Formats: sequence, C-alpha cells, structure tokens
Amino acid sequence: MEETEKLFILWTSKEIETFDEMVFIYALNSKKQGWWKEVILIIWGASAQLAGTDEVVQLKLKELSENGVHVTACKACAEDLGVACALENIGVEVKYWGNALTQVLKSGSTLITV
Repeated sequence: MEETEKLFILWTSKEIETFDEMVFIYALNSKKQGWWKEVILIIWGASAQLAGTDEVVQLKLKELSENGVHVTACKACAEDLGVACALENIGVEVKYWGNALTQVLKSGSTLITV
C-alpha cells in the first residue's frame, strides 16, 4: 500500500472534547467513508491516561478497532502513566513508538497531530 493511502493520527491531548470532536469522529469516518485505506491512531502522552481510565473513551476505541482503525499506544507513556495493562485489555496494541514515529515522519506519510 502506498504511503499516501495511510493516515496516522498522533493523539496527545487528554481533553475529552478533542477526542470526541476530532480524533474519534475523523478516524471513524475516514474508514467508514473510505477517505483513507488505512488509519492508524497512535495514543501518546496524556491521551494514554484518558484512554486507560475513561470507560466511554475505551468503548469508542473498541468501536474504532471494530471499524478497521488500527489503535496503538506508546508503551513508555502507557507504563509511565500506569495504564499499559488497561489499554492492552481493551485490545490496544502497546509498543515503543519512538523509532516508528521517526520513520513515519521521515517517510513523508500523512500525519495529523492533536
């Protein structure tokens, strides 16, 4: 798959409104409407705490996964914030993202940061 058909969303904000009104809705519609062939949501920093503790957010993350969005989280952040197990328990891939994000940036892939 060409890199131009992939969308990476780097979610770093712990504001629920940012998740609901941008991250969730755009990721979901990107898959449902076929705007992007592949959508990867990266949970990083403060967003990991929200994702690991808020049950409504967790349900929405599951909905994203069920609709074909790849949901993943920075392992270092999740561990630092004590939510790695909670994220894994809802099906989020938890891995070290530093090198992978660097490769995304160097490849010229489409990346939205919120």
